[in-house]
Amino acid sequence: MLVLKDKAEVLATNGMVFRSERTAVEAPSVVRLRYFVHVPYRAQAPLTRRAVFARDGWTCQYCGAPAENLDHVIPRSKGGEHTWENVVAACRRCNSKKENRRPEDAGLRLARRPTAPPDGFLLSLGRLEPEWEPFLTRSS
Repeated sequence: MLVLKDKAEVLATNGMVFRSERTAVEAPSVVRLRYFVHVPYRAQAPLTRRAVFARDGWTCQYCGAPAENLDHVIPRSKGGEHTWENVVAACRRCNSKKENRRPEDAGLRLARRPTAPPDGFLLSLGRLEPEWEPFLTRSS
């Protein structure tokens, strides 16, 4: 809609075309706004299932297998909170093995300590389309 209303311009497309009775528009993949739109600052990325999987590389933080579940390192029933520092991606096997216990009590060890991600925007995207790369800067 922003492109059709001339509020944004298309910088890259994904090859698809939207057609109507009178016009055809290439589906934008990257757009540039013609004027600044204020976006409220968020101190921390929202804690979502997709964001946790992206932060952890879609791998189990206990064994490295493909992740299918979220796990609270310290179970909520034992006082653990639903925060970035206490939620990790886990495979079904490790999640079932751990159950309602701490990792050390279940004989499991975290690959790395979970932390809040520094870049919530990139994380919320999940995966980057190749045509987005030139427009995004990454901090190491």
